[in-house]
Amino acid sequence: MWRIILWVVYAVICGGTFATYVNTVGDPPKPQFMADRPFITFVVLFLLSQLVPAIDLVIRRKRIETVSAVYFGLLIGVLLSYLLATALGPVVGEDFKPLVIIVATVTLPYICISLLLQTKDDFRFIIPYVEFSRELKGGTPLVLDSSALIDGRIADVVDTNILDSEIIVPKFVLHEVQDIADSGDKMRRTRGRRGLEVLAKLQNNPKTDIRVYESKHDDSRENSVDQKLVELAKQLNGRVVTSDFNLNKVASVQGVPVVNLNDVANSLKPRYLPGEKLRIKVIKEGESHGQGVGYLDDGTMVICEQASHLIGNEIDVTVTSVLQSSAGRMIFGRTESH
Repeated sequence: MWRIILWVVYAVICGGTFATYVNTVGDPPKPQFMADRPFITFVVLFLLSQLVPAIDLVIRRKRIETVSAVYFGLLIGVLLSYLLATALGPVVGEDFKPLVIIVATVTLPYICISLLLQTKDDFRFIIPYVEFSRELKGGTPLVLDSSALIDGRIADVVDTNILDSEIIVPKFVLHEVQDIADSGDKMRRTRGRRGLEVLAKLQNNPKTDIRVYESKHDDSRENSVDQKLVELAKQLNGRVVTSDFNLNKVASVQGVPVVNLNDVANSLKPRYLPGEKLRIKVIKEGESHGQGVGYLDDGTMVICEQASHLIGNEIDVTVTSVLQSSAGRMIFGRTESH
């Protein structure tokens, strides 16, 4: 939308400028064939000036930009147009000099603005001590995926005051969590509701700067949720927060920084220590003989020895060990009767 608005403003300025130029008699001077055909001259000049934004609109990779980029673009464009007109003045002659000044003045600022709008975040590589700052709280924003919400540990991390970055929940991720919460499967439904509860907890936390972000990817069905999340993180220059091992790999391959909650937990004290007790419902048999498998509300797998005959029952489990890796966490335990 901003490109269309910029093009319209540019077209109006060009139209008024060239209309004034062709209708002016005497000063500034212009070539005789232009003076004899003012309408044709106006149309040709106007169409030529519109080639610049037309080419610019063909290049689709653009981003919403700040007033600073427009301001610096105007300053640099006007300065370049003055230098260009001064340099070309002796070459083109007095008849064409006013035309060169007009074309340069309306064209170069547009090119400079467009260039800065596309490269403002990399501007520090050109001028080391000048950088357009993003209007963000703290560092780069944290973009949450559905697994991070369902996991719930992000809310605990926020309570520690260790984070001061803006937290973003894309709308398509919220829709995914809502779909999980409406699932016909009881376990998936529980996990989805947990994710919504964690989001509500974050929104009610005064320490958290969080918002649900609407983007052009919300209604797109061309890419998967993971790919849309990576594209949005690139657009916002943010970091993806997840506990999904596959998303971690996909984002890393594409150069997007990732905060893996499992890696964060792996560097801190485990949530469950040997000797602690849990209550789970045995869902299925494990890979080894006699093992029963259940899950916590956050999806953590609990493997219990000598519990395969208790499928469908809720049992108390004493933790014997915890295995933590980037792929997730597994808890091993034994029943109270053993």
